Amino acid sequence: MADFLTTLKSQTLLTDGAMGSYLFELTGRLSEANHVYEAFNLEQPELIQKVHLAYLAAGARCLKTNTFGANRRQLSEYGLDDRVAALNRAGVLLARQAMDLFQVRHDAAHPFFVLASVGPTLKPLTTADAVADCYREQIETLAAARADALLLETFHSLPQLELLIGLIRSLPGMPPVIAQVTLHAAQAGPALDPDPVTFVHRMAALGVAVAGVNCCTPWDASAFVDAVKDTAPLRCGAMQLAVMPNAGGFQRIGNRFMTLVNPEFAGKMARGLSDRGVRLLGGCCEMHPPHIREMHHYLQSRTVGERAVTFTPTTTLPPIGDSEKRLNGPLSRKLKEGRFVVSIEVLPPRGTDEKILHNKVDFIARLAACGLVDAVDFTDGSRGIPLISPGDFIHLIRERLDWTAATGDPLELIPHFTGRDLNVMGVQSRLVGYHANRIHNVLFVTGDPPKMSPTYPRSAAVFDLDSIAMIRLTHNCLNAGVDFGGMPLGKQPDPRTHFTLGSGVELEAQDMRRELDRLQRKIDHGVDYIMTQPAFHHEPLAVLEKFRGRTPFLIGVMVLTGFEHARRMAQVPGVVIPDSILQRFATMPNPADQARVGQEIAAEQIRWLVREGWTGVYLMSTAAGSGTVDVLRAGLL
Repeated sequence: MADFLTTLKSQTLLTDGAMGSYLFELTGRLSEANHVYEAFNLEQPELIQKVHLAYLAAGARCLKTNTFGANRRQLSEYGLDDRVAALNRAGVLLARQAMDLFQVRHDAAHPFFVLASVGPTLKPLTTADAVADCYREQIETLAAARADALLLETFHSLPQLELLIGLIRSLPGMPPVIAQVTLHAAQAGPALDPDPVTFVHRMAALGVAVAGVNCCTPWDASAFVDAVKDTAPLRCGAMQLAVMPNAGGFQRIGNRFMTLVNPEFAGKMARGLSDRGVRLLGGCCEMHPPHIREMHHYLQSRTVGERAVTFTPTTTLPPIGDSEKRLNGPLSRKLKEGRFVVSIEVLPPRGTDEKILHNKVDFIARLAACGLVDAVDFTDGSRGIPLISPGDFIHLIRERLDWTAATGDPLELIPHFTGRDLNVMGVQSRLVGYHANRIHNVLFVTGDPPKMSPTYPRSAAVFDLDSIAMIRLTHNCLNAGVDFGGMPLGKQPDPRTHFTLGSGVELEAQDMRRELDRLQRKIDHGVDYIMTQPAFHHEPLAVLEKFRGRTPFLIGVMVLTGFEHARRMAQVPGVVIPDSILQRFATMPNPADQARVGQEIAAEQIRWLVREGWTGVYLMSTAAGSGTVDVLRAGLL
């Protein structure tokens, strides 16, 4: 059996979401007399197993037992104090049975863990005797049932939590402890109560293995992580960090009261918290299987890498060089000559509307005619939404514009390439197919997880390879004439592909150390150029200075179409829009004036990039339509 703490130290683990609010959703009744949620372990075990299986199907690796209120004092309120041991034993057993059933059904090889949930009393207990009388039977039963860890969650009284930890330490054969408090704003100001740093140090002094927060808003949880991530116990690895927020409250958004914490928000939040060092992630009240599913997808996109292919080829031919790559098109040629380049991002169509397809093709024709653009790059399922694949869209463009092998392409057509949808074999097959179809420049990105409407069939994220691994394999294998297994790509004297290799970088990532390490690895593995996320001010570019001489950078410039567009982009992780830009839009109530301001800002950014000697510009948001060419003329001429 895998050890919980050993596994947690080596990887981020995802636990499930709410038990109570999910049972309320399924039954329509709150926990009350004759309908006590913890009693379901014996009275409705099939319902509890249904909950567990739903979370496992969503991607959870840890299950919290349905024992949150199964202590003597809480159960006595319902006349169930004689069933403490039975309910807690059944709680662990049901979670373990659900895991075993899921592993058999899905042939899941990775380990799963049972976290025995222990909650507070309604009124905090203040003496060791009172704590022992309330909790001892529950704790001993959970440990005897072989829970992988004791999850002390939602405690708002730090003294009561410390007394409970003291009780656990006095008992033999106890599993590791996860201690979680719930936060609220301090009465005296914006601080959190209990104080995060004090809490972490007090838990470390008690020998707690994992500490954190639950049942607080995502933004309070984020503030907690920011406050404690550099404390000594976490920095040295003596303690791991756990975060399981609730869905937060309703907020006024426009003229509606809504919550921003939908499943996609939960996914992005989980990825950001993992980047900042949180090892155990999950959800609390109103965080249900859809939220956990998106958290799983986003975390999976962070844990992919080169694990799927470790082969390093030996070949008699070196990887293809600059002299061959410069023949791939205008952008590749200018990059190798050290000249300024321009690439325009275009989203392929989503459906079958001929008018939309015609307009996009016409837009690309106008870009080619203006003489200011070197390449068009096509997103690969941007934001995890199914679009026409970039390779198929490139074929359509060439067919409709009569760009043949004989005439050549006036613009270099660059597909984004994500490993989200393809396993290792699929990655190689598509790349070789691209090469045969005159697609010789590829922008490798790890990709966004699948995000579908509720009526769309769920789609699994593959993520065998991330962008770094795909760059390495394309450079060292395909561009050296062998496949990913080391076999020659053909019997001809030179079977090498000659891809120009691109990738991306986030200039304002939440974990810049990780992002810059990944950038270094991309350069080391042979990338030919890097496109950045949009930079709305100059300061973020400073992190690239030490890399400027090693690879060309095309700096992202987004044409904002108005105030609302700017506000939406300001919510995207990794994108920072200065208040000065938002204020420029806010002073223009007319949408047409706002669109003009967006174009002026983009042109100003391009002029600055040219003056500062950057390699090129990567222009995004072509919703500006014909305004895109106007922006380029204003910025370049």
